[in-house]
Amino acid sequence: MRHRGWLLVLFILAASSLTSCTVNGQSGANGMSLEIGATPGTGGQELASVVQILILLTVLALIPAILIVMTAFVRIVVVLSVVRSAIGIPQLPPNQVIISLALILTFFVMNPAWKEINDQALQPFLDGRLDQQAAMERGLQPLRAFMLKQVREADLALFINLAGLPRPYDEKDVPTHVLIPAFVVSELRAAFQMAFVIYVPFLVIDMVVSSALLSMGMMMLPPTVVSLPFKLLLFVLVDGWQLIARSLVLSFA
Repeated sequence: MRHRGWLLVLFILAASSLTSCTVNGQSGANGMSLEIGATPGTGGQELASVVQILILLTVLALIPAILIVMTAFVRIVVVLSVVRSAIGIPQLPPNQVIISLALILTFFVMNPAWKEINDQALQPFLDGRLDQQAAMERGLQPLRAFMLKQVREADLALFINLAGLPRPYDEKDVPTHVLIPAFVVSELRAAFQMAFVIYVPFLVIDMVVSSALLSMGMMMLPPTVVSLPFKLLLFVLVDGWQLIARSLVLSFA
């Protein structure tokens, strides 16, 4: 059932970007069929329908990027990328592995939200107990709740001031178009904080190796060549991937 939650999220984002529209046609048992034949007085309506469809396709193409910035993916992928840079092997793990691991951890962190979307919006919508607008509003609430828990008040106040909006009385008064950029900025700040803590031990190893090589007169030998095995050994001994995965998941608690 979890994949249905993703489908509803995509539907919610597409529907929230466009107002509900109707296409001239005939609706029957199999759904809606569009009449191509021109009839007097319907040229403007047909053109509007075509434009709406083009806008909808454009929004659907942007939905993956929009969905990424509304979840835990931003913080996770930044931290994993910094870990790879701190170790000193830009090619390992490959980008595909980094992105896949970030997506898996994102699914794990966002699982309660997906479950709530499925129970509160998707299933009632499929059963006919909710219309499109109600399902969209209910499905968006878990994502808003997640973002509101992670966003900083300072970042939220910044974008509220930039938008020229009055101070909200509660969380329900915070517009979604203001919440999303504030959430992204907060996630980047949290990711860089975690990245700094992760980077320091590897930096210490580089400094120690550089000092040792300099004292032995090996100035022509690149310090990174010597420090790389020690950094890998340290990462393996402390079970680095487990620590990083645990820290990332608990950072959203």
